[in-house]
Amino acid sequence: MDIRKIKKLIEMLQESDLKEIEVSQGDESVRISRNNSSHQEFVSTPIINKHESVVSQKNDDEVIDKENISGQAVTSPIVGTFYRSPSPDKDPFIKVGDIVKVGDILCIIEAMKMMNEIKSEFDGKITSIDVEDGSPVEYGQKIITIN
Repeated sequence: MDIRKIKKLIEMLQESDLKEIEVSQGDESVRISRNNSSHQEFVSTPIINKHESVVSQKNDDEVIDKENISGQAVTSPIVGTFYRSPSPDKDPFIKVGDIVKVGDILCIIEAMKMMNEIKSEFDGKITSIDVEDGSPVEYGQKIITIN
């Protein structure tokens, strides 16, 4: 199912009084729901599940108090799985302290077996990476902070 269609479903849900939308197309199914507190929950359920195990790498120098970080927030444009590097055996695109420019690749978010490069919309220094490698992310979730 095309990401644009999923985004359109999210927009339709936000603009209506509906609490949930479920759509099936071929071997894929998507259910998008929200509860009454205006917090939205997005669930994507492919009928065919093929899981790849990814080893998470965590560096001690990247453990930062996220409460005291200010700057421009990079948010996830889609629901999917966050990856810091192009493959498990490659170096991450960015590390805390790196300087980035507009258009630099920050990470990849896998959605429905498609790898989506997330590019920087800001110039600056990476002050935090708020998501663990291989973790699921939601639409609009803060993933990186650039100062």
